[in-house]
Amino acid sequence: MPLRRTRASRAAGASGSPRISRASRTTVAAATLLALLSLPHTALADEPGPVSPPRGSAYMGMGVVAHDGRDGTPPTDRVTQTEGVDVSSHQGNVAWQTLWNSGVKWAFVKATEGTYYRNPYFGQQYNGSYDVGMIRGAYHFATPDTASGAAQADYFVDNGGGWSPDGRTLPGALDIEWNPYGDACYGKSPSGMVSWISDFLDRYRARTGRHAVIYTATSWWKQCTGNYAGFAATTPLWIARYASAVGELPAGWGAYTMWQYTSTGPTVGDHNRFNGTVDRVRALALG
Repeated sequence: MPLRRTRASRAAGASGSPRISRASRTTVAAATLLALLSLPHTALADEPGPVSPPRGSAYMGMGVVAHDGRDGTPPTDRVTQTEGVDVSSHQGNVAWQTLWNSGVKWAFVKATEGTYYRNPYFGQQYNGSYDVGMIRGAYHFATPDTASGAAQADYFVDNGGGWSPDGRTLPGALDIEWNPYGDACYGKSPSGMVSWISDFLDRYRARTGRHAVIYTATSWWKQCTGNYAGFAATTPLWIARYASAVGELPAGWGAYTMWQYTSTGPTVGDHNRFNGTVDRVRALALG
C-alpha cells in the first residue's frame, strides 16, 4: 500500500525540492549579504579599478595639472627669456622647422625611462631639432621603484643621454615627478628618495663630466624629498608650473634655469622658458 504524501511533500515542486517560505528566503538573503560584506573589497568589485598607463608612456609634466592645476601663462614680452620645447614619443615625428620659425631655440627629448624603455622617435626628435639649428638635450623619466639611480643613469647615458662639448648639446635632465604607475613617491621615504637622486646625479657626472639638470615640481619635491636643499649648489633647476608666474621654488634654489610653463603650447604642447638669452643656453651647453 503506497504511503500517503505529507504536507511538505505535497508542497514540493516537480523537482521534488520543498518550497522555501518568504521568511526563510529573507533569512538566507540576510545571511548571504553579511557573508559578502565580510569579504575583502576586491571580491565585491564587478568593475576593474583605475588602470595605470603602460610602462614607458610617461612624459615630462604628465602629473602637473592633476596635482598643481593650471593658472594661466606668463607674459609674452620677456625678451631676456628663450623659448624651448620638450617632446616624447607622444609627439611622434616633430615639425622642427615650424617650431624654429616660431621662435623656439632649444629642445629636450625623452630618451629613456627606468631601465626598460627607449623612445622610438628619439632619432628624429633629437637629431631633427639639432639639424634646424636648435640647442638640444635629452631627458630621462625616473622610476625609482624599478632600479637604482646609478643603473638608470647608465641606461640613460648608453641610450642617448650623453653630452658632448659642441656648444649645441645640453647636459641631460632627470625628470623626477609624480609616479604615473603607483605611489606618488615610488614607495620611498624622503631620505630614500634623496639617496636615489644622489645616486643618479653622481653616476651621470662620473660618466659625462657634467651635472645633470633636475626637472621637478615644488609640491612633489616637498612631498617626496622633504624639500631637500642639498642639490641646489651644483644642479640646474627646471621647474614645472603651469601659471602666469613660476611661484615658489624648491628649497635651496634662488632661481630657476628653465621653466615648463604650459602643456598646451603651439605645434607641440609642452613649452618652456630658459631664464636668459640664447647666449645663456649656449653657455649651459658648453659647461
